[in-house]
Amino acid sequence: MNTPEQYRADISAAVAELRRGGVILYPTDTIWGIGCDARNSKAVRRVFEIKHRAEAKALITLVHSLAALDRIVDEVPEVAEQLIDVAVDPITIIYDRGRNVASELLAEDGSIGVRLTREPFSAGLCAAFGGPIVSTSANISGAEPAHCFADIAPEILNAVDYVCTSRRDEPAVAKPSSVIKISSGGLFKILRK
Repeated sequence: MNTPEQYRADISAAVAELRRGGVILYPTDTIWGIGCDARNSKAVRRVFEIKHRAEAKALITLVHSLAALDRIVDEVPEVAEQLIDVAVDPITIIYDRGRNVASELLAEDGSIGVRLTREPFSAGLCAAFGGPIVSTSANISGAEPAHCFADIAPEILNAVDYVCTSRRDEPAVAKPSSVIKISSGGLFKILRK
């Protein structure tokens, strides 16, 4: 377990790598994720390459506050804010139109998947970075997601620029988030429970 000083140093090192346009491996509010600056197209394309993932399958973005969410989504329906406020488990919401992010993060229809994280490390990382961070499971596309640090394949570990040291010793208890599409007018559809 990291001391508070190690925790802060880990976030600082990860933020420095993100600002350089690098790709990091970090713990999130769900499972370990591969991340980069969500505004940097070159870094986002590198995440797709590391995962061997088709660019047609959009990646999600993490933010730490509603203000940060408002900066990358054209409209946050009131029902989405209410859902975020009362959710006990992490939820990823697909919004109609994204903005101020790399075009590779938008689906063909312009929609964007975003999760507001409250988990201390990933929220602290987003706050310290001051921008949205890509979050995609730390696995090769089609393979089982890594539920804990020990599950992450060497191919992924060797492909990223920085591997966070925090939360590496936690057991495999996390799971991917629920995914809900919420459109203007409050219409919603559950895509993954």
